[in-house]
Amino acid sequence: MLNRRTFLGAAAMSAVMLPATRIWAGSNVKLGTIQIDTLSDGNLVLPADFILGGMPQAELKVIVEKFGLSTQQLTPPCNVTLVRDGTNTVLFDVGAGPDFQPSAGKLAEALEALDVAFEDVTHVVFTHGHPDHLWGMLDEFDEPIFANAVHMMGQAEFDYWTDPDTAQTIGDARTTFAVGAARRLGVVADRMTFIADGQEILPGMAARLTPGHTPGHMAFEIRSGSDSVMVVGDAIGNHHVAFERPKWPSGSDQDGERAATTRAALLDQLAADKMRLIGFHLPDGGIGRVEKDGTAYRFVAES
Repeated sequence: MLNRRTFLGAAAMSAVMLPATRIWAGSNVKLGTIQIDTLSDGNLVLPADFILGGMPQAELKVIVEKFGLSTQQLTPPCNVTLVRDGTNTVLFDVGAGPDFQPSAGKLAEALEALDVAFEDVTHVVFTHGHPDHLWGMLDEFDEPIFANAVHMMGQAEFDYWTDPDTAQTIGDARTTFAVGAARRLGVVADRMTFIADGQEILPGMAARLTPGHTPGHMAFEIRSGSDSVMVVGDAIGNHHVAFERPKWPSGSDQDGERAATTRAALLDQLAADKMRLIGFHLPDGGIGRVEKDGTAYRFVAES
């Protein structure tokens, strides 16, 4: 299973795994007058056991072979969602920034490719407080990068990461997650707006509590008329075991059993409603649909 040494070792290895070319705007979709783009923040480099550890090995072997996964190392993409409705320019999560892994933290270049300046962003909305979603909020002087933006997060998530006890109880492999989140959230605390499950945070955008990956993880439904898409963050964290065996606890989730319950219910709803989703770590830009596949599901990327 993941430990501090293997995690930091994988981070160091990521320095030599930067892709030769990068598609900054991974995918896009329009909902009426709402433009939604996914922006590449790069990718992570993780020990495979961070996600796959502890799963039933015989069944897992079939999935590993089906998706061509490495049993040593996984390199999930990081898709930050940008929503523009003509009035608001909204980022869902802000990427990893420069201090997590060298292969991630590329959001500034992605925004530049779409001619979006930091000061254009009116709202920053966080799904949760893990480094690859949160650490990109400050510049090298510990000042908020999105200086004009209202920052939004669920109250339970904010309270968890700013609680001094979290660093002592989260486990050695994630201690730096807690310390880093507390420092960054402390800087923006006075500009943070707290959001609740079911709340319409902006016109056509509603929060949904999806706990397990972290205690207060949130997804967000964006709707225009009868059309909608759900930004799921890490509630559905990959395109392989999360879809094939959603009820298996994953090493990437802080509460594996609760996350599995959340994930299975979310996949069932998305498939039944034929609603598009955007996954932070899903391939091909992260926008697609969920389809039932027997007793399992599959991710179908938006063409």
